[in-house]
This record gives sequence, C-alpha cells and structure tokens, in this order.
Amino acid sequence: MRTTWPACSSSLGADVLKVYGLTKCSTCKKAIAFLEEHGVDHEFVDYREQPIEAATLTGWSQTLGGWPKLVNRASMTWRNLPSEKKEPVADAQWLHLIEEYPALVRRPVFVRGDTVWAGFREKTTVQNLGLA
Repeated sequence: MRTTWPACSSSLGADVLKVYGLTKCSTCKKAIAFLEEHGVDHEFVDYREQPIEAATLTGWSQTLGGWPKLVNRASMTWRNLPSEKKEPVADAQWLHLIEEYPALVRRPVFVRGDTVWAGFREKTTVQNLGLA
C-alpha cells in the first residue's frame, strides 16, 4: 500500500529511500537485496537499535489507516502477547506496546519523501518506486 504522508521528510532528500526494519529479519533482507539488485539508493535503519520517535510512529499509523496496518498482528510476537495487551485502544497504548516489543512493527517500513508504505511485496515495491 502506497500512502502519502506530508509530515514525513528525509534529511537525505526526496530521492533517498529510508527502509526501517530489523537487521535479522528475513523479509527486510529480501527487501534490501531487491533494492540493491535494482540499483535503488537507500538507507536502512534498524529500529531496535535506533527507536522510532512516537510522533513518527503515530504519523505512520494514521497514514497507513490505523495501528492494525502498522502492527503485524499475525506475528509470533503478537500471538505470544498476554491477552490483556492485545486490546490497545489509545495511541499511547499502541506506542507502549511497540516500545516494549519493537518486532511488532510490520517490516519493513519504506519512507521516500512524503510517501510511506509497509511490508515488502515485489510488485508493490516496483509500483511505489516507479521501477516498472
């Protein structure tokens, strides 16, 4: 899903794609390999080592259509949560969950200029980057 988010701007310029994920994540590794194969200039940010600010996470969730679009509720991390933590309502509750369990964020999150999308699918990435 490609979504525009005016509040997001890369300090590296609109042409540089920022990829947020986890270094050991197999999907992130596939995404990076795909970008390198297609010569896409990018910067990878491991959000476990460099936590994402609450305002940025909130903006991403709003842009993508809500926290359920940003948080991977099919993940083992989510499934292993105590049931009382699986019913966050307010932004603060979602942010606390992500702070405690960074692996809950859908991977990777792509940010290029004012565009944000989450998850790696080759077809979607080709479309969003204009590689077709």
